[in-house]
Amino acid sequence: MTVSCPPRHVQRTVSVHTTSVRYSDETGGRTTDYSRFPVPEMEDLPQDVRDRMTEVEEKSGFMPNVFNALSYRPDDLRCFLNYYDVVMADRGNLTKADKEMIIVATSSDNSCLYCIIAHGALHRIYSRNSQLADQLAANWKTADIDARQYAIIDFAMDVCHCRPLSEEKFENLYKHGLTKDDAWDIGAVAALFALSNRMAYLTNMKPNKEFYLMGRVKQEKKE
Repeated sequence: MTVSCPPRHVQRTVSVHTTSVRYSDETGGRTTDYSRFPVPEMEDLPQDVRDRMTEVEEKSGFMPNVFNALSYRPDDLRCFLNYYDVVMADRGNLTKADKEMIIVATSSDNSCLYCIIAHGALHRIYSRNSQLADQLAANWKTADIDARQYAIIDFAMDVCHCRPLSEEKFENLYKHGLTKDDAWDIGAVAALFALSNRMAYLTNMKPNKEFYLMGRVKQEKKE
């Protein structure tokens, strides 16, 4: 699941994704086709959560469904966003494309529709590669990645599947110029999105239609 704002140069105005199922609930909130839980009205949310969601919508040109879906529990959404901001911040030797690569690969192993589509879009944008995200989602081991990227995903997969990490896996990262702090960040990204994948399953979250074309087609600049 993504909480990142798509860069301004890829903003689009497109209708949201729809399915044949609409969920309803008697506890209040809006029914939607992207979550089985009711979505609160914006005015009913805490001010800080409303401000964050408004900022994202203004920058993106649309509201990623993850925000609305998780706003069912505003305190949970706030905590998730706070940790997301820390884990996905620019620090160490991992690039934004590296982190999105981790998310796509591990989310594919967890069969998370929302995160594969949304973070595949962000990977295409940050990597400027329109094909690799699809390859990672299909089978990361056969994707067109270099030895450094392979070491990163291999490490992340052990965290994703709760496998004991050998010192050899750490040493393999170090051989490619990565550090123990980078190893922490790889694990933190994999762990955070293991949570995200499972919340997407819980809510039956569906990705916005806007994500499907991001990074695939050239965007016309608005005058």
